[in-house]
Amino acid sequence: MSKHPLSILMRLALAAACVIVSVSCGGDLLRTGRSPVYIIVNTISAANGNAAGTTSSFLLSDVRADDGSIFNDNVTVDMQIDAKNVAATTSSLNSVSLTRYHVEYKRADGRNTPGVDVPYGFDGGIAGTLFLGGSFATSFEIVRHQAKREPPLANMTSGGGLRFLDVIAMITIYGRDQNGNDVQVQTQMDIHFADFGG
Repeated sequence: MSKHPLSILMRLALAAACVIVSVSCGGDLLRTGRSPVYIIVNTISAANGNAAGTTSSFLLSDVRADDGSIFNDNVTVDMQIDAKNVAATTSSLNSVSLTRYHVEYKRADGRNTPGVDVPYGFDGGIAGTLFLGGSFATSFEIVRHQAKREPPLANMTSGGGLRFLDVIAMITIYGRDQNGNDVQVQTQMDIHFADFGG
């Protein structure tokens, strides 16, 4: 038997082993882009716009207050960055400037048509800088006023339509390091919509 086919097979097996090792060892760090740092979400909490001062790791969102008024709901995300290389310095070159966020709603049953099954997703701008060795908390809307004036949330007032709507808010936060590399992180929160006073 010729040695040549055996040599090719051995090279292919070695290449496959290298790929498996690199994927298993790199994990999520290989999927975080070219930046030398990545974002970690420490905590996430939200507050019903109609219940000032009360925060939780999930959100009970009232689609309409008792007096008929509508409030937006806010979320606070506490983040930090960490270096892919443990020898990285705390230089400002390794900091990340936050730029925007995106919120999208999903249902566990897979019925995810915006404006029918779930509220429309949206984008918003945020500003702030993450430095190595520190943390940063920022707040922004997780449910906008407009969402409560449109289906399916508007259909829930006064007992109309669904009594309750449970969704997962998928939140993606975007930033850029000082070398121009894009950085992002995704987190999520359970939201339970209802006309609690209706």
